[in-house]
Amino acid sequence: MSLQSRRFAQVDVFTAMPLLGNALAVVIDGEGLSDAAMASFARWTQLSETTFLLPPTRPEADYRLRIFTPGGELPFAGHPTLGSAQCWLAAGGVPKHKGRVVQECEIGLVTIKRGGDHKRERLAFAAPPLLRSGPVAPELHAQVLHSLRLPAEAVLDVVWVDNGPGWIAARLASAEAVLALQPDFAAMQGLKLGVVGAYPSGSPQQFEVRAFVPDLGVPEDPVTGSFNAGLALWLIDAGLAPARYTAAQGAKLARAGRIHVLRDDEATWIGGDVVPLIEGEVRL
Repeated sequence: MSLQSRRFAQVDVFTAMPLLGNALAVVIDGEGLSDAAMASFARWTQLSETTFLLPPTRPEADYRLRIFTPGGELPFAGHPTLGSAQCWLAAGGVPKHKGRVVQECEIGLVTIKRGGDHKRERLAFAAPPLLRSGPVAPELHAQVLHSLRLPAEAVLDVVWVDNGPGWIAARLASAEAVLALQPDFAAMQGLKLGVVGAYPSGSPQQFEVRAFVPDLGVPEDPVTGSFNAGLALWLIDAGLAPARYTAAQGAKLARAGRIHVLRDDEATWIGGDVVPLIEGEVRL
């Protein structure tokens, strides 16, 4: 096997403080790697996601991204989008459009906005449209209740918020109820399930979020951009969230992820800070 030194970075996403967000491994020079090699490296890193930056195939895009979990490839994911865009910029990438980065991935083109009201430049991606929405079928609803070990009256909604990965959202009565969950991962077979509950009025964060993807080798994800993106579209459209809010995720894993949501006339933006932790080379 012929190995090649490739630029590599590891970053912490959805946090301004190191070690409190969701770690991401990024192979900056991913061109020429086989699918099997990418999947093998993602299993080896044992992070929720590992990404590979590649030349774009569409003229509008700045780069192409492939996203792997330890259990397989994803068509789109949020924290890999923000972290990979930051790594591409740090490696000298120059966007074709001022103030915007355009990422090509399996679901299509994703726009990432630069800037914000933070001392460190905060990136935000435009939430992709939902591929499936509305209440789930009764059998899926029953599986969600069983997986969360909750009675029917404890779950206010169970709806599709699928923007590619296949997310289902369950809304509980409070953030406290979300944090108290002790899920049955064996019962979640086939599900990508996220849960949300509101904090009392006046709290620093408006929602607490948890996300579970045991089929992909990630029983609980520390901070989940794709789920929060789908969730934001549903919550705002349903009048359950304001056009601007902050969600917290990761507390049960000793993390303190913060997802900054803003809807404007152009899009619903899912923003988060990115902290660089490791830079160097990997031989693949």
